[in-house]
Amino acid sequence: MPPTPLRRRRTAAAAALSAALLAALTGCGSGDDKPSDSGSAAPSASAAPRADLTVLAASSLTDVFKAAGEAYQKSHPGTKVTFSFAGSQELAAQVKQGAPADALVTADTRTMDGLKAETGDAKIIARNRLVIAAGKGNPFKVDELRDLAGPKVKVVLAAPEVPVGRYSKQILDAQMIEVKPVSQEPNVRAVLSKIELGEADAGLVYRTDSAKAGDKVVTVEIPDEQNAVASYPAATLKQSKNPEAAAAFVAWLSTPEAQKILQDAGFQQP
Repeated sequence: MPPTPLRRRRTAAAAALSAALLAALTGCGSGDDKPSDSGSAAPSASAAPRADLTVLAASSLTDVFKAAGEAYQKSHPGTKVTFSFAGSQELAAQVKQGAPADALVTADTRTMDGLKAETGDAKIIARNRLVIAAGKGNPFKVDELRDLAGPKVKVVLAAPEVPVGRYSKQILDAQMIEVKPVSQEPNVRAVLSKIELGEADAGLVYRTDSAKAGDKVVTVEIPDEQNAVASYPAATLKQSKNPEAAAAFVAWLSTPEAQKILQDAGFQQP
């Protein structure tokens, strides 16, 4: 005999009641006294979204930024930082040509100021000073700026378009010293290399680069009143595909951890 309408209603009601009881029992089984692993707890650092960052940086930051990048990746699992080093003027050209990158650090504020349409707000993260780097043993006894004008001294400088070249011209002009360089190089590393290889007797470089060269060159300090201070601003690039990660890295450069790395390498506080 087919079920009557009344029987069908009773059967549906019983099924609904069973489902409700089952749901209640299931809820009790995951009670508050035993937190669920899939609850609202914060995800671990290793679960952070991955970000591949490309940072354009001045040549004088080559060594210190390699160390800084390793430290940043260690404290930010899932983020990879790749650096591209060159003279600041070359980096500026790359930015204007739309090179795929996320952040920029130059060796002067002038270059960064010329890129305001392509960058976020810039912040100075470090400072540097110039020194005279003389060849091993300093055979021509270059002890001060005026010695660079000696007729037998082969001097190499950075091109005036490069920040270190512009600083060099500034301090030489201020002392009314005329130097005729045997070559003008595209970045500070190229200047230092010429001196290390014996292709030049002396040149003007950043203190941090000369220190890194060790006994390959002789470092001659320049008095503060005759020197120039190089400032290093950092900024995100508006063309970045990882704006939040880029901003986090730029902000990190001002943290105590990053500042210690910079200052241990000889850079001065911003």
